[in-house]
Amino acid sequence: MEGIFTFFGLISHEHGFIFATHAILAAVIVLLLAKAATKRLRVVPQGMQNVMETYLEGVIAMGRDVVGESYAKKYLPLIATLGLFIFVSNILGIIPGFESPTGNINFTLTLALIVFIYYNFEGIKKNGVVDYFAHFAGPVKWLAPLMFPIEIISHLSRIVSLSFRLFGNIKGDDLFLWVLLMLAPWIVPLPAFAILLFMAFLQTFIFMILTYVYLAGAVLLHEESL
Repeated sequence: MEGIFTFFGLISHEHGFIFATHAILAAVIVLLLAKAATKRLRVVPQGMQNVMETYLEGVIAMGRDVVGESYAKKYLPLIATLGLFIFVSNILGIIPGFESPTGNINFTLTLALIVFIYYNFEGIKKNGVVDYFAHFAGPVKWLAPLMFPIEIISHLSRIVSLSFRLFGNIKGDDLFLWVLLMLAPWIVPLPAFAILLFMAFLQTFIFMILTYVYLAGAVLLHEESL
């Protein structure tokens, strides 16, 4: 956002540079967290290892009811990485002097495209090209000419839904914080920061659970028809 102070803005005011540096910073933080969690692995986890194992167990539990135990574990690397990356990116915008990469539509669109391409790839890999796209036509053959284009549009709209939901909410949170700090720059607005922290959690959770839902719809075609 132009006109807002950021530490990286002291180097260059180019918005592309500021966005890229914050995206890289988020990735570095995620890598450091992963490194800290796996540096000294113990049978009885402690410290960051304990936090990370709790997080991974939570991700599996999240996906268990959506896509099943085996698939929840199979897609754990994707979902857990997305969750960490998005959450850290969301949190950055709450810290004065930094900007949320998820407040940029290019960032969220890229994440949505990754999910879109991956779940369709998994669906084709699991069911075959013919069976996967035949599912788009629906169970009633004479309605296939109508249902197929509707399903295509529905799947394409998921890109817009995933990217704009995350972008819009985080962008709104950033603007809210900006206005708040302009009105009360020397007073720590703890209730507002608590709300923003909750929203960072919530938007991360929504992105992760929707990714699980889309994967379930792609790989569990036969189970859906039972």
